Amino acid sequence: MTDQKIEILNNMQAGIDIEALNQQIYQDSAFIDELKASTSQIIVGQEYMLERLLLGLLASGHVLLEGLPGLAKTLSIKTLSSAIDAHFSRIQFTPDLLPADVIGTMIFNPGTNDFSVRKGPIFANFILADEINRAPAKVQSALLEAMQERQVTIGKESHKLQEPFLVLATQNPIEQEGTYPLPEAQVDRFMLKVKIGYPNKDEERQIIHKTISGETKQEVKPVVKPASILKARELVKKVYMDDKITNYILDIVFATRNPEEYGCTELKPLINYGGSPRASINLALASKAYAFINRRGYVIPDDVRNICEDVMRHRIGITYEAEAENISQEDIISRIISKVEVP
Repeated sequence: MTDQKIEILNNMQAGIDIEALNQQIYQDSAFIDELKASTSQIIVGQEYMLERLLLGLLASGHVLLEGLPGLAKTLSIKTLSSAIDAHFSRIQFTPDLLPADVIGTMIFNPGTNDFSVRKGPIFANFILADEINRAPAKVQSALLEAMQERQVTIGKESHKLQEPFLVLATQNPIEQEGTYPLPEAQVDRFMLKVKIGYPNKDEERQIIHKTISGETKQEVKPVVKPASILKARELVKKVYMDDKITNYILDIVFATRNPEEYGCTELKPLINYGGSPRASINLALASKAYAFINRRGYVIPDDVRNICEDVMRHRIGITYEAEAENISQEDIISRIISKVEVP
């Protein structure tokens, strides 16, 4: 056992039975292996992306996937959704899309001489917002209430969305023509922004084989019920987080706002704005979910570091000076993590 784990176990609050919690997590997290096995029948490689999708699923946080075309972003989301016995809906974002095409609208019924609600594709458990940056801001903003409040307002009525509800969005990072930048308010509502890279040569060889043999077209049978996901979410909330870990998370987030206070004075002219309180909240939730996936009942500093980039990269604004020096959000996060004291 590492020194980090021993320190956390020794400092646990009275009344917490870590052995019982670990045993419960070990039993109730078995479906994670089933999901991974089911998705691996279709998806080759991309374990990192699938793990991040599971983190969003368990922490009730939306996920934004950014990567070049052909990297299985859409296929991964569809495959994971198929492995869960829940309602899946895909929305292809285009420049001519309207808000009503997403959330629904009021229609007149001549038979009853009254208006009734026609619900849009947002009324599902898993929403694939494909190429979300191809729609204008007024359409993107139609997702804001659903993502934050888990409800949709049509006319004068608000309609609750069925849990589990998760928005999984994709966007192309290099194509600028015909695209619209996501509003900062919407980007901040995504728990994770995951950047997808190329597969290695062996993985791509398997991809070719599976594709030409038709294996990627086989159906994925559901292996998990939505009730299991909701139960797991409640268990994730119970994962123990020591006050030292909470302070560590706060130090990381506050270092993006006031880097000079954490020995990162050189970052001050590079950061336009730092992480919002959602950064702290989501970093804590994602750390708990990461511990759950690793079948632990407590969070360690390594959990925070492992998911920090995905939680923080879209919540830090960089200045023109940083862009001129080719310094990215990831560079800033790496520098902050190296300077902030580890508990």
